Amino acid sequence: MSMDALEAIRSHHIAKGDVLSVARLAGVMAAKRTADLIPLCHPLLLDDVDVELSVDDALPGIVALSGVRTTGRTGVEMEAIVAVTVALVTVYDMAKSADRGMVIGDISLVEKTGGRSGTFRNR
Repeated sequence: MSMDALEAIRSHHIAKGDVLSVARLAGVMAAKRTADLIPLCHPLLLDDVDVELSVDDALPGIVALSGVRTTGRTGVEMEAIVAVTVALVTVYDMAKSADRGMVIGDISLVEKTGGRSGTFRNR
């Protein structure tokens, strides 16, 4: 995104409100609705969903990370990926008045532990 858009988000000068707080909430809500959004994804009881959004001046942009936990016997990587994606789409929606040219990209699984396939770390 443009540095002007990033500064508008940081200084709470976006007309729709506190972008990072709303995007964080949207990400948590989306994780809980993953089975409704992704065909053949099982509905899961989630023990914890965390969405962290941070301002990165070097991009310039917003970096999103999500951690999801369940005591169930399956992985929750789809829930984490959906949380990050929806959080970033929410940032776009709320800040598009400041910069319609924003780009959302490089969404990937960083790490997964537990479940049938065990531990995975992406590079």
